[in-house]
Amino acid sequence: MGIKLISFTNVKSTNDEAIRLIKKNITRPTLIITKKQSKGRGQMGKKWLSITGNLFLSIFFEINHKKINFKQYAILNAFIIRKILSKYVLKKIKIKWPNDLLIDRKKVCGILQEVINHKEKKFMIVGVGINTLSSPNIFELQATNLCQYSKKKIDNKKILKDIKKIYEIFINQINRKNFSDLKNKFK
Repeated sequence: MGIKLISFTNVKSTNDEAIRLIKKNITRPTLIITKKQSKGRGQMGKKWLSITGNLFLSIFFEINHKKINFKQYAILNAFIIRKILSKYVLKKIKIKWPNDLLIDRKKVCGILQEVINHKEKKFMIVGVGINTLSSPNIFELQATNLCQYSKKKIDNKKILKDIKKIYEIFINQINRKNFSDLKNKFK
């Protein structure tokens, strides 16, 4: 099954939009993208600084099996996003557990994973903020962007297409494979 794509110009948070859609009984796997977030969220209530021109998205899908737990999803999501972004940069992207991707010890991407229960079903929401074109000023960790480490033109639409494609594969295979098979596939 394909992932539905919903595009916004401005939202408070793509994860909040995902929660709103789930509560409106939209249960098909969906990818939400926006050009601007006014209240992007990070791990443990931290704010995600959303500079216009960078990439902000959330993807949600139903999780109805017991083979993979929340921590394993966090590992898989970090591997998936790192694999996609690695095609665009000349340096190695490292994972800073549980939710940051770093280049030269500088944050290039944050991943916020949440689970919501609605009408006896569980949904995984994976929020992703990628500094594609510019770097916000943050206090706890230096930030960077993909452009600084690429010889290619960074195209948010191409990255989005890659994310959509790999998550379609991931969602279709998740109930048929065990965790170690999936982890190896997306490393």
